[in-house]
Amino acid sequence: MENALEIQGLSKKYAQFALQDVSFAVPCGCVMGLIGENGAGKTTTIKAILNLLHRDAGEIHVFGMDTIAEERAVKEQIGVVLEDGNFPQFFTAAQADGFMSRAYKNWDKDAFYRYLSRFGIETNKKIKDYSKGMRMKLSIAAALSHHARLLILDEPTSGLDPVVRDEVLDLFWEFLQDDDHSVLMSTHITSDLDKIADYITFIHEGRVLFSEPRDELLETYGVLKCTSAQLDALDPKAVRASRRGAFGAEALVRRGMVPQGWPVESVNIEQIMLFCTKGEN
Repeated sequence: MENALEIQGLSKKYAQFALQDVSFAVPCGCVMGLIGENGAGKTTTIKAILNLLHRDAGEIHVFGMDTIAEERAVKEQIGVVLEDGNFPQFFTAAQADGFMSRAYKNWDKDAFYRYLSRFGIETNKKIKDYSKGMRMKLSIAAALSHHARLLILDEPTSGLDPVVRDEVLDLFWEFLQDDDHSVLMSTHITSDLDKIADYITFIHEGRVLFSEPRDELLETYGVLKCTSAQLDALDPKAVRASRRGAFGAEALVRRGMVPQGWPVESVNIEQIMLFCTKGEN
């Protein structure tokens, strides 16, 4: 299977933070959820993909093209949606159309205005007067209107009410009906990834802790609630992370390595993330 995005050995050092040897791939036709706490390196990774910062090391390819050597061709294939919106606040949607038509060879004005009509976006109203949901929908309309094959989304549903969030996720689902389309979605709202993600990449303190198929993660791991003595009796290889308290312990465990009859509960992406960042490894 061809990869829409490949990152190998990406590193970027700042005074107080370092992105260290980040590597993962997004297969074509799939959604990769990029998760991690604030400051973990998600946005730095996205900026590196878009060449918005100078990387210290590493290679990034989009559909086999080097993002530095073939930057123009790469950006024609990428649709970008940022948390704070893609356009200046004094723009109108009509002005966004003019800007994008100059930026992209494949800009589809008709498609853009169809999205605006579908979303109920007023073309001559300034973006600063839009709701957060409308600003996000405008960014999505722009991202989808130059026939991009890879969407890169940075917190696209943050701050949206549940109804608008579902509408936005439906748009991404429609985009993915084409097997040649892929999505990289950075988000704190892991329940969104429970709905649409095929793979999960977890960045913690600038490093990738894991990058695996979502279904395999959920099938492999579970939560065991037990006594401290039971936790100590487990094979250490069975325990990915654990937490102990005054009334017992709980652990993120590999289901197949826990003794038969011990109650292992199902786990979700948020629980895996919390155990890996706040538990004892």
